[in-house]
Amino acid sequence: MRIYLFILILIGYSLSAQAQNDYSSVDKIALQLAEADSHKTDDIARYINTHFNTPDDKAWAIFCWITHNIAYDVENMYKANLYQNTNEIVERTLNTRKGICMSYTELFNAIAAKTGLKAFAVQGYTKQNNKVDILPHAWNAVLIGSEWYLIDATWGAGYIQNGKFVRHIENGNFKANPHQLINTHIPFDPLWQMLDYTVTNQDFYDGKTGPANKKTFNYKDSLSEYQTLPESKQLSDAARRVEANGVKNAMIYEHLQHLHQQLEYLHNYKMTDLFNKAVAHYNNGIALLNQFINYRNNQFNPKKEEKEIRQMVESVSIELSASQSQLNEIQKPDAQTAASLAQLNKSLEQATAGMNEQKAFVDKYFKTGKLFRKTLFYKYTLMGIPVR
Repeated sequence: MRIYLFILILIGYSLSAQAQNDYSSVDKIALQLAEADSHKTDDIARYINTHFNTPDDKAWAIFCWITHNIAYDVENMYKANLYQNTNEIVERTLNTRKGICMSYTELFNAIAAKTGLKAFAVQGYTKQNNKVDILPHAWNAVLIGSEWYLIDATWGAGYIQNGKFVRHIENGNFKANPHQLINTHIPFDPLWQMLDYTVTNQDFYDGKTGPANKKTFNYKDSLSEYQTLPESKQLSDAARRVEANGVKNAMIYEHLQHLHQQLEYLHNYKMTDLFNKAVAHYNNGIALLNQFINYRNNQFNPKKEEKEIRQMVESVSIELSASQSQLNEIQKPDAQTAASLAQLNKSLEQATAGMNEQKAFVDKYFKTGKLFRKTLFYKYTLMGIPVR
């Protein structure tokens, strides 16, 4: 949240933005939302969908309602945590009617999603009065029509004066011009700068945010590709971009560490899922193997065709092979999964040996003349020694 020193600057900017964005008719309807219907995102989104048709009006209605109804939580401004559970943030914000930057951002995201808008939380940091803030910040990137826009409902709601929040709506923070916003807001991930060139963290510190001597960057194509990637690839690409843009301060470092932690979590989750699937296939295989052994103990009664008997053993092989395939995909498991992996591999070897033994018996059974097949179910001994 920014702290203003000169109120006249704020008012001048706000009036200028208002002149360029006349949403007065939308404001009137958006602010008529009944208090009883404003404590759940489903209800707020339903109201917006009922009264507005265009993506632009919906986005403004969300911005308008949030900035008019959510106060900045000054008491907790230094407890900014960009990585809390988003559902908890949204619920708490609607219940208390106050929050910090992530509260505004995640509430906007949650309502936007239910009105059919595509929105993302952008995490970064800011500069106020030409000085880099020590707190991280968050705002939104929203696809309206075919264009991406940046929206900062936190800064749009007002400012802090003498330790208190003063509500003063700044329309200029809706669909903010990226070339202007980069002077005060820089995302950790340069993808979300929404610029055709990349401003590094050092550039931001030095106030060199213009296009001169910058690498060109097709952010539209990159954003389109980003949305098609699996989450793990999104995270790894983001980590690469963040690091390449310069780890200039502790906020960037913490964000980069968070990305790596998310990647590790996703990796471990995937490995655990593969292991659990391997266990499921193994258990299915053991159940089928025991079923066949019971059938063999009953001397192949009731009678089945050769194809059906062979299929009983083959079904065991399919399950055990599927289990092994899942295990083969596991890479760099954590210590607990590695220990369980070793045990399951050992059990698979034993089960596979047992299956091969039964398969050999079936082969022998059907190679034996029908008159002598019955004898294969019995074991004969001579002086206690098995005779085959």
